[in-house]
Amino acid sequence: MTTDERPQVADAEGDGSERKARKQLPLWQETILLLGIALVLAIFIKAFFVQAFYIPSESMEPGLVKNDRILVQKVSYWGGGTPQRGDVVVFKDPGGWLSAAEDAGPTNPIAKAMAAIGLYPQGGHLVKRVIGVAGDTIHCCDKQGRIEVNGQPVDEPYVKKDPTTACNGPMIPGCNWTAGPIPAGKIFVMGDNRGNSADSSAHMCRPKETDCVEGHEYVPVDLVVGKVFVVLWPADNFRWLTRPDSFADVPTGS
Repeated sequence: MTTDERPQVADAEGDGSERKARKQLPLWQETILLLGIALVLAIFIKAFFVQAFYIPSESMEPGLVKNDRILVQKVSYWGGGTPQRGDVVVFKDPGGWLSAAEDAGPTNPIAKAMAAIGLYPQGGHLVKRVIGVAGDTIHCCDKQGRIEVNGQPVDEPYVKKDPTTACNGPMIPGCNWTAGPIPAGKIFVMGDNRGNSADSSAHMCRPKETDCVEGHEYVPVDLVVGKVFVVLWPADNFRWLTRPDSFADVPTGS
């Protein structure tokens, strides 16, 4: 190697050291950067993919128990996808469906901040099962006490039987009612605990009511956050949720 080449090698090594030095950040700056990236990712995941919620009442027993922590996925309803019969969905309160206690979210400031970015369950939402979609007509009930959708009786093994009721209908309005056809862009939802669920059937107008608004029983699809796919906590109740086969034979609505 000639003497003329040596300074060039030394300069190259010096440049590499400078580049390496410039890439290193103090620990506190790296920590802030990583926290910032984690925050952005959490907000992105909440907005488009997965969000945490809790069960606010007993309305979905026996499968989902009050205060269970659940995860909701949003991917199924991308690209024009909509809730299907049998899905357990989380949706925003259509207006007056939740009590003040159920509507309240976390009160701890840290929990509130975590809820805002999807890392802690939020309040102000309901969890119900989709029974009917646009065009469907729901009737309660057939001679065996089963809900009928478009004339097809539905076997619902997930329903909590109400000993005071002879059907799978709700406590209110009982075992003889019809809803629908469901308008476009709406769904009809019910809790699995039919004797204790302020769901679509409970918000229907009943005979002789004068202050009831027709159509308040339906939930707008654009209020649906997503579909429940896992019970995360408590650990002894952990399980995956899938759509049941109960509605497989239901014909298309009008």
